[in-house]
Amino acid sequence: MTFEEKKERVQGFRPIDDVFFEVLADDKEVCQEILRTILEDKALIVEEVIVQRSIKNIYGRSVRLDALCILGDGAKCNIEVQRAHSDDHLRRARYNAASIVTKNTEPGERFENVPRVIIVYISERDFLGYGRTIYHIDKVIRENGEPIDDGLQEVFVNTCINDGTEIADLMRCFMQQEVHDPRFPKLSSRVYFLKEEEGGVAAMCEIMERYMDEAKAEGIREGKAKGIKEGKAEGIKEGKAEGIKEGKAAGIKEGKAEGIKEGKAAGIKEGKAEGIKEGKAAGIKEEKRQAICRMIKKEFDRQTILELGYTELEYEEAKESILASV
Repeated sequence: MTFEEKKERVQGFRPIDDVFFEVLADDKEVCQEILRTILEDKALIVEEVIVQRSIKNIYGRSVRLDALCILGDGAKCNIEVQRAHSDDHLRRARYNAASIVTKNTEPGERFENVPRVIIVYISERDFLGYGRTIYHIDKVIRENGEPIDDGLQEVFVNTCINDGTEIADLMRCFMQQEVHDPRFPKLSSRVYFLKEEEGGVAAMCEIMERYMDEAKAEGIREGKAKGIKEGKAEGIKEGKAEGIKEGKAAGIKEGKAEGIKEGKAAGIKEGKAEGIKEGKAAGIKEEKRQAICRMIKKEFDRQTILELGYTELEYEEAKESILASV
């Protein structure tokens, strides 16, 4: 693939997109610029950033952390971008915060040493629904309204409400394919690098390939497991029924008792074989659908998916299943 072809593949991405943000955030100056704006702290320092591809190895597959920033004061700050509209965003944020605390606290350590955690959650929609660009979720004593600081800070920002602030302007940049804003020079420069310069385009294509490989492997793994399980169950059920039927016919001639026994055994054996065969076929079909669904959710376009060897029919069926689940 030529450099121009690679560039073409990445042009449609925006900072709000998972694949693009993972590479975008792998630059602590970009994360620092984003956090200084959202947290309204121009003195904030980001010492280190651990992005999603590294976090998977540290926290495990079930934890979704886009960019974990280690701040100058030792606090752990997770920046997460989320385009999904059907998730429970508040519980997702709480789960990730708990995972960060658990991973960064040794057993027996004094609770006063539990690290401070900041969750910056950037969503495409205003899922809280109060018409604001940014929301700070604080703990208070119900009886007197006094705030409580337990070391957890949660900030939810969205890209669809424009309240005229610098934060809203930053969020508008997250929805753009090209970013040219002098107030956010690090973000602007990083977006340009990833879309126009050879090193950045190569990094983007590498991440895209990894996402496709992971989606395909996950689809195959889940499809096989589901196909074998369903195939065995259906095979045993059909095999028993067929065995009883054949056993009765043989029992009339050779004896009902012996016929039923042998018929069941033969039926189960044949039923398992047929069930596994049908189950595998269903599993392969399902794994393809799951793989395509994952790629669609990761914003891969139709042509890219077809180039991977999937058919028009498989693509349309996957698309319909996504729409049906919404």
